[in-house]
Amino acid sequence: MIVVIKANANPEKQDQLINWLKAMGIGVHKSVGEYQTVLGLIGDTSKVDMDLIESLDIVESVKRVTETFKCCNRKFHPEDSVIRVGDVRIGGGHFAMIAGPCSVESEEQIVGIAKAVKASGAAMLRGGAFKPRTSPYDFQGLKGEGIELLKIARAETGLPIVTEIMNLKDLPLFDDIDVLQVGARNMQNFDLLRELGTLNKPILLKRGLANTLKELLMSAEYIMASGNEQVILCERGIRTYSDYLRNTLDLSAVPMLHELTHLPVIVDPSHATGIARIVPPMALAAAACGADGLIIEVHNDPLHALCDGAQSLTPDAFDTLAKRVLAVRAAAGCGTEG
Repeated sequence: MIVVIKANANPEKQDQLINWLKAMGIGVHKSVGEYQTVLGLIGDTSKVDMDLIESLDIVESVKRVTETFKCCNRKFHPEDSVIRVGDVRIGGGHFAMIAGPCSVESEEQIVGIAKAVKASGAAMLRGGAFKPRTSPYDFQGLKGEGIELLKIARAETGLPIVTEIMNLKDLPLFDDIDVLQVGARNMQNFDLLRELGTLNKPILLKRGLANTLKELLMSAEYIMASGNEQVILCERGIRTYSDYLRNTLDLSAVPMLHELTHLPVIVDPSHATGIARIVPPMALAAAACGADGLIIEVHNDPLHALCDGAQSLTPDAFDTLAKRVLAVRAAAGCGTEG
């Protein structure tokens, strides 16, 4: 249920209404916009008398929401959410590029790539310390050592770190990580999502390989319902009948998600295509259709990368792409950089 409060309504009366609702066991999500305030009611609202609330002099309108996702619903929060990572902002017209290798391999590698992508305009550094691999015989990441190397790269460049968490038992290792990534395979790991909801740091949530947009939003709801509203959604391609690409990049998800939710939506063209030469056109298309950011794999020596070298851009190729992305956003009349 949504309660729209009149402009310039008495703050004391607003507090009284909120406290009364909470006393009935209803959760209240308050969204203060430029022109109106919206109260999103979460829980069993069947016992709430809509007519009674609508009769209050501070209330403009009341309506029920049929969607099962509430906290991330744009109806509950009409204004775009802006997620802050240090000095970087994503959403609400702020665009950020996240770049780095699929896997952290050595200090020299991660620091060198971090310096290169920062010089090209990347706002954050991605790098895998824990790697979910299809084959148990493939490189699984440096784990705790990889996280320490990411911290060294952050100290050298000032770039915030984005890295994937796979298991709750590893959570203490991520205390000093700026953005925790939930990968496609863990999108519906609800125990993990609930625990991440107790943290006070941004979560980058990737869409699963065969999941609907509603399922993605319900996974975001798990995080937000536990108290953490700092969620960034990521479209990274889905399984279809395509026989030439790793996945199919569903760019229609970007404008659709922007209609459904106030959360920022970024795109991963690297995992979506699996082919380095296809990454730039898809990245440009993502920028043109309104994505709030890009997350792109960059490696100094893709041919000898321990993980996903085939989809990784070289630093020079990323530099060229970053300039073209800025040009596309300028042509499309998009907002500012993060």
